[in-house]
Amino acid sequence: MDPTEIDSNPWTLVMTGGTRGIGRIAAHHVLTEAPECRLVVLARGGGAVGFAHGFGELGRRLTVIDADLADMCSTRSAVGAIGRLLDDATLPPLRGLAGNAGIQFVDDRHTTADGLERTFAVNVLANHLLIGDLAARFIPGSRITITVSDTHFGDLRHNLAMVPAPRWMSPVELARPGAFGGSTPAAGRTAYSTSKLAAIHLVHEWSRRLPDGVEIVSYNPAYVPGTDLARDAGALERFANRRVLPVFALMGLLDRVPIAGRRLGDAILGTPSAASGEYLDRGRVAASSDESHDRARELELWEFLEAKRGALGPVQ
Repeated sequence: MDPTEIDSNPWTLVMTGGTRGIGRIAAHHVLTEAPECRLVVLARGGGAVGFAHGFGELGRRLTVIDADLADMCSTRSAVGAIGRLLDDATLPPLRGLAGNAGIQFVDDRHTTADGLERTFAVNVLANHLLIGDLAARFIPGSRITITVSDTHFGDLRHNLAMVPAPRWMSPVELARPGAFGGSTPAAGRTAYSTSKLAAIHLVHEWSRRLPDGVEIVSYNPAYVPGTDLARDAGALERFANRRVLPVFALMGLLDRVPIAGRRLGDAILGTPSAASGEYLDRGRVAASSDESHDRARELELWEFLEAKRGALGPVQ
């Protein structure tokens, strides 16, 4: 298919984490810059109340589908709803997926209905379910964009030592509540950095398995002060997130929410161009950590996640 033909025809983008923070800015940016795009946002019902109304006329090209990404059955149900809308041509062909949802807790004991640690379930498993269930529906020229984090480097340079380095273990253990020590902030943050490392592993493995003409990239927005990611942190960290770190953004050392959101939107739309599997850092192709390149880990993770997906049975 001619890429110019794709660009001129209506197409659908599915997005998670689009109701607030940089995701909301990115969603607005995509709808503004790509008038052919129909945007489908997956969000838990309560968080989506009134969401489309804030987009004005752009909201006519926005569909919100209820989905709890921490619940595999709920995520699968959302995929089924998307499929029906594609099949009856309510939605135009699928050309993109933006897995932007991400969570971080002050412990690693939050457990999903499926018995999994919640950070892993949302930041890793939900992305795999969406990619796997939608893979056959992407048209040539599609891009999948997964939001990751430079916390996966685990060093002072990339996250000012605010987040512990990832600690890899078997996927069975990564998905287990309490794997990183339980009821401490360090455990929750280690679960987060490890989940973002796992997400990069997942991007690498899917880049080898997606149909020709479908690319997948990981996108690092770096730390963005003023988002809700630190909402469960202690009082001092919440204060720093709201009052201190925005000063670094004004100095250009960090991105403010509007800038980070627009950069994410550009990445979703294919700017910059990148080979499938590559890592985008604040709008440019860069190298992810050496640890993030491990074929054995990537295959083991993919097989574990695929077993979880297969246990759900076919999409209805």
